[in-house]
Amino acid sequence: MRRTLIKSAMVISMDAGIGDLSAGDVLVENGRIAEVRPGIDLGSGAAETEIIDGRGRIIIPGLINAHMHTWQTALRGFAANWTLLEYFRRMHAGLATMFRPDDIYIATLVGALNQINCGATTLVDWCHNNPTPAHTDAAVRGLIESGIRAAFFHGSPKPEPKPGEPHFSEMPHPRHEVERLLAGPLADRNGLVTLGLAVLGPHYSTLDVALHDFRLAREFNLIASMHQGGGPAKTPGGWEKLIEAGLVGPGVNIVHGNDLPDDLLPRLVDLGVSFSVTPENEMIQGHGFPITGRLLKRGVRPSIGIDLESVLPGDLFSAARVALSMQRALDNADMRKSEGTIPATTTIPAREALRWITTEGARMLGREDQIGSLTPGKLADLVVVNASDLNLFPVHDPVSTVVMQTSLANIEAVMIGGVWKKRNGRLLVDGLEQKKELLAQSGQRLVHDIE
Repeated sequence: MRRTLIKSAMVISMDAGIGDLSAGDVLVENGRIAEVRPGIDLGSGAAETEIIDGRGRIIIPGLINAHMHTWQTALRGFAANWTLLEYFRRMHAGLATMFRPDDIYIATLVGALNQINCGATTLVDWCHNNPTPAHTDAAVRGLIESGIRAAFFHGSPKPEPKPGEPHFSEMPHPRHEVERLLAGPLADRNGLVTLGLAVLGPHYSTLDVALHDFRLAREFNLIASMHQGGGPAKTPGGWEKLIEAGLVGPGVNIVHGNDLPDDLLPRLVDLGVSFSVTPENEMIQGHGFPITGRLLKRGVRPSIGIDLESVLPGDLFSAARVALSMQRALDNADMRKSEGTIPATTTIPAREALRWITTEGARMLGREDQIGSLTPGKLADLVVVNASDLNLFPVHDPVSTVVMQTSLANIEAVMIGGVWKKRNGRLLVDGLEQKKELLAQSGQRLVHDIE
C-alpha cells in the first residue's frame, strides 16, 4: 500500500462537508484521498507511511487549468503586443504553419511541466495546431510524459486556404482521428490523459460543420469545447439552430463568450453549458471584458484558463486574481454610477476565485466526483503552499493568503494521483535542462523561419 500522511497543516478542502481546518491531517492511500480531519492516528500502520510535518503549510486541491494552447510554449512572450486580429494573422496563418511534430511535442511537454510547477494538477490542452496525425500524437506523447492529469482537446489548424482548398470553417472535425485516438493512446476514459474535442462551433464554422461536430461529440460522449468571440460569427443565429436541433446541453463548453447577447446567455446557462474564461488574455488582446459577473448573476460560475503563454504567464493564481479584481472593479463602478458610492462590502469574496480554479474546472470536465476538492474517495491531486515564506507570513485567513498573495515561489510540493511531482520547491523530472534547450531551439527556429 502506498500511503502518505500530511499532519497539522492548514487545509482548504473546498468540500462543504469538511470545510477549512486550521490544523488538519490529509491521508492519501493508493492514489486517493482517504481521510481529511484533525488528529489522524495510524497506529501500527505509521511505520509503512510517509509522514510529513504540515505545520506552516497550506494544503489545497490541485488547480485545474481549463483552457490553454500548450503548443505555443516555445513562443513565450512573442505575441505579448498583438491584438486578437494580429494573433489570427501572425500565429494561425503564420507561425502555426511552421510547426513540426517535434515542436508540438517539446512545447506540450515543457508547458505541462510548467503547469505542475505552478500548482496545476489538471490541464485542458486545447490543441488546434495538428495538421497531421503525427502532430497530434506528439502532443499526446508530451502530455503523457509530463505526468500531468490532462484532457487533450483535439482541434484543427486554421491556416489561410491555398488556391482550390476549402476554408477551415468548411472542414468538419475528422471522425477518423477521434476513432483512432479512442482506440489507441486515449482509450482509457479514466486514464491520466483523456480525450475531448476542440471544435469550431457556430462562431467559426458553417452551420453544417457545427451540426456535424456537435453530433460527433455527442456520439462519442466527449466534451465539445469551442471559442466564442473575436469578430463576426461565421453562422449568425447558429446557436439558436443548434438549440433547436437538441444538441446544446451538458458537455458543451464555451470559451470566452464575451459577445454572447443577453437574451442568449441565460438560455445556454439553463441548458447546462459550461463556460471557461481566460480573463487576462481576453482583456489584453481585445475580446472584451470577461463574462464572470454575467455568469454569477445567473447563478453559475466560470472555470478559468490561461489561454496563451505566447502572451502571458502560465500561473493560475494570477489569472484568478485578474478575474476577481476585474469583476470587483466593474461592480464597484456600476455601484458608483447608480448609487454614487461603492458597495458596503465586496461583491465577490476571495473564496469564489479559488472555486474557479478548482471545483469549477472539475465541473467543466464532468469530473467533479473525481477531482477539484480534498474529499475522501477522490483522486489525490493536491498542492502544498509554504505559508512560512516571507511574502505570505503571517497568515490570518488561509483562503485570502492563497488567492491574493500566493505565487509560483510559494508552491512547495505538488501531488498528482498520490505521486509527488514536485517536492521542496523542485520539479521531480529528469533532464529538465536538456528539455529547456530543445524548447529554446524550437522557438528560435520557428521565429527565424517566419521572419
